[in-house]
Amino acid sequence: MRHLATALTASASALALTACGVIDGVGGGDSSASPKKGDDITVGLLLPDRDTARFENFDHPVITKEVAALTNGKGKVVYANADASQDKQSAQFQQMVDQKVDVILVDALDSKAIAPDVRKAKDAGIPVIAYDRLAEGPIDAYVSHDNELVGEIQARAIMGALGSKAASSKIVMMNGDPADTNYAKFKDGALGELKNRVVIAKEYDTSKWSPAVAEANMKKAIKAVGLDDIAAVYAANDGLAGAVIKALKDAGATKIPPVTGQDANLDAVQRIVSGEQYMTAYKPFPEEATRAAEMAVYKVQGRDIQFDSLTRDTADSPTEKKIPTMLVPVVALTKDNIKDTVIADGIYTVKDICTPKYAADCAAIGLK
Repeated sequence: MRHLATALTASASALALTACGVIDGVGGGDSSASPKKGDDITVGLLLPDRDTARFENFDHPVITKEVAALTNGKGKVVYANADASQDKQSAQFQQMVDQKVDVILVDALDSKAIAPDVRKAKDAGIPVIAYDRLAEGPIDAYVSHDNELVGEIQARAIMGALGSKAASSKIVMMNGDPADTNYAKFKDGALGELKNRVVIAKEYDTSKWSPAVAEANMKKAIKAVGLDDIAAVYAANDGLAGAVIKALKDAGATKIPPVTGQDANLDAVQRIVSGEQYMTAYKPFPEEATRAAEMAVYKVQGRDIQFDSLTRDTADSPTEKKIPTMLVPVVALTKDNIKDTVIADGIYTVKDICTPKYAADCAAIGLK
């Protein structure tokens, strides 16, 4: 929780300074005696796909709401979703530049391919903030979660589930898309916990995080390893987890081995309730989205103290070093802490989760 505590403390300090009339400070970009722009701000928001439920259901509406709140209702968000197409995201990025938005928040589908678009925005005087995934090119700031920790807690969950049998247990690793800069962080974090401690029988990458690709690869793994010999599956996110579980069930599995996930999608939480999925890495995305909106508004308005207070960490991309960064912590969500995570944070209600299909399972774990 170090990063979150630091960010919240710093944010509170920034608000206190604002109340005293202090607007600008040293560092964090250009300084001026007054904000660069008032509340009439246009934020361009580019998200990568619709398969990840959080983007449409939470990230977009939270950012829109926060931008409005920070600008007395005068700021607006121009939004586009790439539908898992890099060409489409590039075209959408160019449209944002042509519209002369004030700042762009981009969750890059392909972190390397987006770099020329980032350069075009910078040449046009438009700052770019990488959201959730670190894009290449001259990024002004980056907000995400501690992505190596995501892999670590997923792998720790597997180790805990396997217990004393871990060393001889065969697992399958269903990684994400290598074009996603978070891919290496997730994988490195997981391997740091799993390597030489379990038998990694099969390992696959998943182009564009496609559940269909993951399902096909899981069928290959079942054939190669044997259904009864797969002790656990490291699935990098909930979409892949759902595909893995489907393949296992279609193959005739009567008991699903521990399967990890990430993002706390509603269907994943329900699978956790029913015992089909072992865990998911819950990333408090409302916190991430709120901070991203703050960073975008403060950057445009030239509020350096507030901007700096949110970006106490740094990150390196292949093209840029020491990018101002904020990392939000992650939590391992299991059936034991659903109330304390997604319900407490207002992501879902008990009614959302405990539909008639899951009513008995919810009752069994005291979720009511």
